[in-house]
Amino acid sequence: MSRKAIKEQNESTKLAAEAVSNLRIVTAFSSQERILNLLKGTQVGPRKESIRQSWFAGIALGLSQSIKSCNWSLNFWYGGKLASQGYITPREVFQTIIILVTTGRVIAEAGSMTTIIARGWDAIRSVFDILDKNTKIEPENLEGYQPEKIIGHIELCDVHFAYPTRPNVMIFQGFSINVEAGKSMALVGKSGSGKSTIIGLIERFYDPLKGMVKIDGQDIRSYHLRSLRTYIALVNQEPTLFAGSIRENITYGAPSKTVSEVEMMDAARAANIHDFITRQKEGYETWCGDKGLQLSGGQKQRIAIARAILRNPTILLLDEATSALDSHSEKVVQEALERIMVGRTSVVVLLWHISCVLYKSVIKLQCWIKGL
Repeated sequence: MSRKAIKEQNESTKLAAEAVSNLRIVTAFSSQERILNLLKGTQVGPRKESIRQSWFAGIALGLSQSIKSCNWSLNFWYGGKLASQGYITPREVFQTIIILVTTGRVIAEAGSMTTIIARGWDAIRSVFDILDKNTKIEPENLEGYQPEKIIGHIELCDVHFAYPTRPNVMIFQGFSINVEAGKSMALVGKSGSGKSTIIGLIERFYDPLKGMVKIDGQDIRSYHLRSLRTYIALVNQEPTLFAGSIRENITYGAPSKTVSEVEMMDAARAANIHDFITRQKEGYETWCGDKGLQLSGGQKQRIAIARAILRNPTILLLDEATSALDSHSEKVVQEALERIMVGRTSVVVLLWHISCVLYKSVIKLQCWIKGL
């Protein structure tokens, strides 16, 4: 297939997967017909490409079969003629024909593999395109500084930033903050004001266009990124759980492969989730389901917090960790967060909420999206 057809086929597959995973929403909005029309639209290119390839394959097959039939006929005629004139024996005629038939079959089978080879080449080309892609942020930079420990002092100095997909929309122009080690700071503001962008800059998911992000007074770009991230834990608004047991999801955040039962349970207690787990029949082996579908929002969030606690981070980043919860779940999760923020540098992203009074340092990001 051409690159365009492959891209359209991938879009079709992605659309079908999303429709299945969000079946309840599709049904609730009676969007079945719309999804089918979208699928039909994404199949136009691949269908044309498949028809074109089928024509070529059919012509090639017909041509090869015609050549094979002509070859057999010619061999029988000319071999019979030579045998009748005494140049060769009938046995030699049939030996020659058998050799030609066998060889022709092998060649024909090799020809039928061209479509499979072409598909394989397309797949290999896609893989090499990814491998050859240069990334601006290299997590395994061997020349980067690998600290034995950090104290957690965070600074954003005169930061200018726009997302790569929207280079003309400046999120920050000359933005600066200072978070002392072991202190907590709340970032509040409306949706789109740049709160989560600050989290992404501290994690170095992106680099600023201008200015500097510092950890312990050192430019974050000078660090060995994977080493630096071992001291940072992130809890998102939508917690990410894997299709495994609760134990596996909690221990996923551990800096080492070996985690004791006591350490894991202590992390669960600190996150206010241990009692819920022990009430389950399977305990810590309870299956979470795909993306944690077997659990409520509050339960998933507390498991994500336990995962962060087990990491024992110096810097804790909380991106609207309670905004999607009901009041009861929010209270339980908030208690867990207050417990784990003690003694750690914490940057908390919040919508404007009464819980902001819990933080001594609050920055309201109201106009930074406009660069004011």
